[in-house]
Amino acid sequence: MDEVLAVLDDDLGERVAAARAALADRDGVVVAFSGGVDSSVVAALAHDALGEDAVACTAKSETLPAAELDDARRVADEIGVRHETVSFSELDDPAFVANDDDRCYHCRTMRLGKMYETAKELGIETVCDGTNASDPGEGHRPGLRAVEELSVYSPLLDHGLDKDDVRAVADAYGLSVADKPSMACLSSRIPTGLEVTETRLSRIEEAERLLRTWGFEQFRVRDHDGLARIEVGPDELDRALDTDFAAAARDHLTDAGFDHVTLDLGGYRTGSVSPADEERVDEDEAEEAAPDEGDTDRRDADGAVASASGSATDDGGDEPLVADVFAREYPGGE
Repeated sequence: MDEVLAVLDDDLGERVAAARAALADRDGVVVAFSGGVDSSVVAALAHDALGEDAVACTAKSETLPAAELDDARRVADEIGVRHETVSFSELDDPAFVANDDDRCYHCRTMRLGKMYETAKELGIETVCDGTNASDPGEGHRPGLRAVEELSVYSPLLDHGLDKDDVRAVADAYGLSVADKPSMACLSSRIPTGLEVTETRLSRIEEAERLLRTWGFEQFRVRDHDGLARIEVGPDELDRALDTDFAAAARDHLTDAGFDHVTLDLGGYRTGSVSPADEERVDEDEAEEAAPDEGDTDRRDADGAVASASGSATDDGGDEPLVADVFAREYPGGE
């Protein structure tokens, strides 16, 4: 801990030390752990403070990408904290499936409920999460209501650590997730009001796995009832406009179950289908900032969305050279 404090400025170091001391005053804690930067810093502080009495717990469900669960396991090992995994299904709750503005409240209530079940089994009273001091001011946040109702302890929030502070602390710990872009549960890719189903979640996960395999770093695949709308970061938009990528996206995403595939020329942005708190992974990493504008994303006339394919049955086929290139650069496998 001294090594961590030594590289932080005095003010931040004092707040981090106070957060660690507050954790050390507890008999043990279960940290709601997504493997994102916020929950990872809480887990690292708790492990420093409590050793084996600190437990990181990840809730596995249909909305958590398998790659994110793998990352959570890896980061827990990196920290050295004990890691537990519990399973549940948000799809068992009709209120969650309905996908209204309070979807994240229902999800978070269930996830934190699993954390408390785990804590009870371990004889631990305190459940912590990664809510930081930036979170309360970020618009529509029904998930925070669940945190308050369930009396979850948020040490980052309690001691005034905002998102920039958290990344600085993660860097001081040498955590690999210090600069990791915020991720979010798969249901955040489905426009509010459109039911969350296992079919939609599965094809979104497969589509985003492909983009990750192809080397994209900041992206989302939004599911507009069978239309895939790909968003990529501004720095990667030129690559996404390449004809080889368009051909690969069309072929592989229609194979994944989408009827149509488009590229959003506006690029990646938060809040394009859901309210502020809807795009989250587990207990931290808030992202979305604005509500969906209904069905306006199915537009082509004004050039807002470029079509990577009309559908699997479009008339225009691929030339052999293009097919050979994207088969090499954009494979469908892991």
